[in-house]
Amino acid sequence: MRTGQATPSQVLQSCLDRIDSREPVVQAWEVLDIENARMQARALDDQPPRSPLHGVPVGVKDIIDVAGLPTRCGSPLRSDAAALQDAWIVSRLREAGAIILGKTVTTEFAYFTPGKTRNPHDVERTPGGSSSGSAAAVADRMVPFALGTQTAASTTRPAAYCGVAGLVLPPGSIDDRGVNGLSPTLDSMGFLARTVDDLALVANTLLRLRRPAHLDRAPALLVCGAEQFGELEASMHAALADSIAVLQRSGARIGRLDADVAPGSLAQAHMAIMAAEAAHSLAAESGRVSPALQALLDQGRATSERDYHRAIGHRLRHRNEVVNQMRGFDAILAPAAPGPAPLGMPTGSPAFSRPWQVMGFSSVTVPGPRDTNGMPLGLQLIGPHNDVPSLLASADWVQKALAVTD
Repeated sequence: MRTGQATPSQVLQSCLDRIDSREPVVQAWEVLDIENARMQARALDDQPPRSPLHGVPVGVKDIIDVAGLPTRCGSPLRSDAAALQDAWIVSRLREAGAIILGKTVTTEFAYFTPGKTRNPHDVERTPGGSSSGSAAAVADRMVPFALGTQTAASTTRPAAYCGVAGLVLPPGSIDDRGVNGLSPTLDSMGFLARTVDDLALVANTLLRLRRPAHLDRAPALLVCGAEQFGELEASMHAALADSIAVLQRSGARIGRLDADVAPGSLAQAHMAIMAAEAAHSLAAESGRVSPALQALLDQGRATSERDYHRAIGHRLRHRNEVVNQMRGFDAILAPAAPGPAPLGMPTGSPAFSRPWQVMGFSSVTVPGPRDTNGMPLGLQLIGPHNDVPSLLASADWVQKALAVTD
């Protein structure tokens, strides 16, 4: 579109053609707003570009309000009444000239109970969750970009399983009006795109970042792997080792993270905070949700104020320890998931995201190599909560060094 070779209407039609072909199999969409999308595209056809997102069709995770469309949150408890106004992040998309194509499937209230979406690489496998539809739609080339969210692993895990790039912003770093969240302390906005370079373009546009997401040198990376987590599958263990070797040959300086970020105590702190806050956020739905979500709400009601504040203190102590170890390094390199997407619809393990999420870091999932079945294996870079541009720059360097763009 920037070169005039295609109009917004033509780009939208190519997305609709892909959806028409693949949506019956992948089932990434909760609702498509095709006529309004066509109207948006026609209005943009004759306008000068507002931004790099001018005329770009996007999907919006169905816990984020879009004016005129229902926000069902993956639950039959929510009515079909249309949202009265856009979430703040959706309004930013419209200001940039993006075309809101529809709402993508989420797990129930962005927790574990899966929706209908299948993994585009193998429909017998999970796409991950909770941003299932957003990751699948981007991976299957239905849209170039989609919005997700994350409270535990809801952007990182689907990005890894579907083989796309995912940016998780630090919790509380942007306006969350119009986002039906689960845990205010932990909830984050997530972006999903085909490449890290595309993520940077979106982030620079929507967040008005002032620094380009490119490095003129090789980054210094701290590796966090099997020693901390202990549950890597063989394919991911090999992929991580091979990737480290490639990055070192390309000039990256590699160190080892010594901090205890194993799932144990940090996972417990994460669950205590999430459960207590979810019990408040979903108090009106308690008793009418899935058994998995009800168990979380019950745990939250049973969490004492003392235990809640102990968990808050625990996350801060661990964060300070990791920040101290990161001095002199650009980012932490870690697996984004234990291995490839599991067979079946359960959304997979969040163990490789929970520690970073509870500590309040930002992260970027980088599409990695494939296993012997051709399934994606994602890596992630984790960085300081206040420097998203530098993290994107390191992740872009890593993706290009690994020569993985699909």
